[in-house]
Amino acid sequence: MKLHYFQRYHSKENVVTANTMLLLSRLYSYDTNKFFRFLSNFLPETSSVNLSFNLQNNNGCSVPDATIEQPSFKFVIETKLYSKFESEQLICHLNSFKKQDYKILLTLDPRPLDKVFEMKLKKQLNKYNEENNTNIIHKHLTFERLVNLAQEVIEDRDYDLKSIIEDYQDYCYSEGLIPDSWKRMRVQLAGVTFELNKSLNLYYDNAARGFSGHAYLGLYNQKSVRAIGKICTIVTAMYKNNELQYNVEDGCITPDMIEKIKIAIKQSKDFGYDLVNFEHRYFFVEQFYETNFKKVTPYAPMGTRFFDLCSILQTDTLPNTEKIAEILSNKTWE
Repeated sequence: MKLHYFQRYHSKENVVTANTMLLLSRLYSYDTNKFFRFLSNFLPETSSVNLSFNLQNNNGCSVPDATIEQPSFKFVIETKLYSKFESEQLICHLNSFKKQDYKILLTLDPRPLDKVFEMKLKKQLNKYNEENNTNIIHKHLTFERLVNLAQEVIEDRDYDLKSIIEDYQDYCYSEGLIPDSWKRMRVQLAGVTFELNKSLNLYYDNAARGFSGHAYLGLYNQKSVRAIGKICTIVTAMYKNNELQYNVEDGCITPDMIEKIKIAIKQSKDFGYDLVNFEHRYFFVEQFYETNFKKVTPYAPMGTRFFDLCSILQTDTLPNTEKIAEILSNKTWE
């Protein structure tokens, strides 16, 4: 079973905020330079002393979800899950600021801020700054953007930190904080089973391993993603009393799919896998299309890797899978 760094199965805002603060504190503990490169997206300049992470500090007027501060700057953070920000509450949060050089009110939500609300908040913030001779600025961040900014400051060799960020990303997907599973490609290592996976249009994995939402499956082999397919059905299955027992988690299963599961289980012995005595999850794709999405840095990816296909293809809508495979053949990744 995969070890998770971040609490699951709860979607309350305080848990989401606590997990986010844990991610940022881990980044700070791992490498302060990388952390301040992350903060540079919001600050004109930073220093690296006496940083503190706090949850729900009462300022006498309101209780912000979290704060990050040091003598030269302070972030006051408010998290919402359904874009239900209230400008009066946010303005009340401004009492949390003292004499810091840089004061940032940060709103965090799965979606971009509503434009009408953003203009209203801007007017109220400008009025507050004028009346109180302050220079507070407002920044809005989606969970997807937060993950992207964190990934931008780390390097391929930062294995531990990559694992932490990927688990936070997985947490965000599992809780619907990044509602974009339709454009995600999950890449899995497919060594000796590669040809079998392609011929059966399926990939199997131990059912004890969790997974987050994704619509596409890529097979990695010999330093490149060699095949991609769009997922149509997900099934868990194993033999009990010499009879195949299965449960459909997504999509519809056909008699042909059942036969393919039986073939995969039978041939798994030749590859050193035991699909008979342990329940496995079978991801069926409409069809695997050959591609050559090359990894240009050394070493195979550590475990699962996710890609935003819209970002890679630089489009808001995705073409058919065969076209995606063709375009990926002219792309590379690290």
